[in-house]
Parts: sequence; C-alpha cells; structure tokens
Amino acid sequence: MRKTSFKKIGALVLSGVLVLSLAGCGALGNSKSDDKKISIGVTPVPHQEIVEAAVVPALEKEGYKVEVVEFNDYVQPNTAVQEGELDANYYQTTRYMENENKERKLDLVAVAEIHLEPMGLYSKTLKDIKELKDGATIAIPNDGSNESRALALLSDNGLIKLKETEELYNLTSIEENPHNFNFSEIEAASLPVTLSDVDAAVINGNYALGAGFNPKNDSLILESTDSASIKQYFNDLVVKKGSENSEKIQAIKKAFTSDEVKKFIEEKYQGSVIPAF
Repeated sequence: MRKTSFKKIGALVLSGVLVLSLAGCGALGNSKSDDKKISIGVTPVPHQEIVEAAVVPALEKEGYKVEVVEFNDYVQPNTAVQEGELDANYYQTTRYMENENKERKLDLVAVAEIHLEPMGLYSKTLKDIKELKDGATIAIPNDGSNESRALALLSDNGLIKLKETEELYNLTSIEENPHNFNFSEIEAASLPVTLSDVDAAVINGNYALGAGFNPKNDSLILESTDSASIKQYFNDLVVKKGSENSEKIQAIKKAFTSDEVKKFIEEKYQGSVIPAF
C-alpha cells in the first residue's frame, strides 16, 4: 500500500511526474497492470484509519496495489475523482456530494453508504448545554450542506427555530433566536482550532475525533441517529459517474462493505462512528 499526502501530489504535479504516476491509478491508465492499481482519497479521521486498517488488506488479498491519498479539505478530493486522478474517495455525506455536484458542476455518484458520524456541539469552557448563556457566540461550518446540518441540530435541540424549507438552511433561515446567539461561519476543518475563540462550535464528527474529542461523551448535544433525515448524512464511497459498474469499483465497494470494516468501526469508535450497512 502506498500512502500519499495531497501536498506530495502537488509537488509531483509541479515536477511533471504526476502524469506518469497517476497513469497507473485508474482512469488515465490503459495497460492491463493498471487495472490492479487503486487510488482512494480520504480525510484523516476516521476515514483514513478505516481504509488502512480494514479496506486495504481486503483489496491486497484480491491482488490490488492500493494508494491512499490523504486530504485535509473537502474540495480537492472531489475534483481529483472528477479529473480521474483518483478512483474513489471516502470522506463526505450524501447531501454534501449532491450540493458539490450542483455548485461545482461535478459528476459524482455514491456507490455505498459506509458510516455515520454524528455532528455535535462542543465547548472548551462549558460542560453542559444549560451553561450556554444568552448572546453566546457559536461557530458553525461555512459550507452549504454542513451549515444546514449544524443549524438543524441547534433547532432540533430548541436553541433556535428555523423556517420550513426544502432547500439547505443558512443563517437567513433562522426564524427565532430567543437567546440572541451570534453565529460565526468557519471552514469545517478549522472549527476545532476556532473553539478557543468562541463559546461553542458545531463540529463534524471526523474533525471532532481528529481533535481528540469523543462525540458520544464530549459533546454538549449530539445528532440523533433516529432522525428521519439522517440518511442524507451517511458518509459514502464516491466515484465518478459511469465507472460505478466497473470491476475495479465493484471490488472497492465489496471491500468497504465487508464484515471486517463493520467490526473495525464498531470496536474502534464505540458509537462515535456508526456503520451504515
């Protein structure tokens, strides 16, 4: 298994070497040996952990050489799949992918639902949601899908009231703010760092885990897995449309939805990450 950071890929692009290396990672390759090379884009926690511990061994048993490419943002993994630099990525929710397809004119599809990371509200100074004072500043993700999800979490817990809509929620969707909370829109990956500057922050499960939080134990409030709309927030295995029925993608899908992956998620994360299959 090769593990590569996106910074390293950027350097290869500049040197002109990437064209050759990526030719063996999927869409750009034409030789038969290329069919046994797989590249998967991930964010670090829990996605990279899951892939390296349980997915890669399963694919290697089937004769594939796997390259795991680490990203630290939510945009580049999708453009890399769109442009054929990666065979698949694993880091995003269904809702986020659909919104990115629309906003960035991408052509991506989810081929399997893998897990759920409950989104939660965290604080460095507060131990209970009852301690959140009127006028407090709450940081939320600034991208459409995650901002909508964060506001829904606050609304579901009675902190604000939202207008009814079939679209994504944003700050203009707030109908009632009885506690006069101030909202700071921050890039999702930066929310754990921002936590020192605000009273509380709604943080995606993967970034909360990466910052050392246990969502089940450390959050002030946490998304309910019983919500009727929770399915749209499952983390998916995503590929470029048109490739989903290929032998390679079907092998990736089989590895991701194996009993070994399910067992690893359940034992490693103890309810902070929940299998979706």
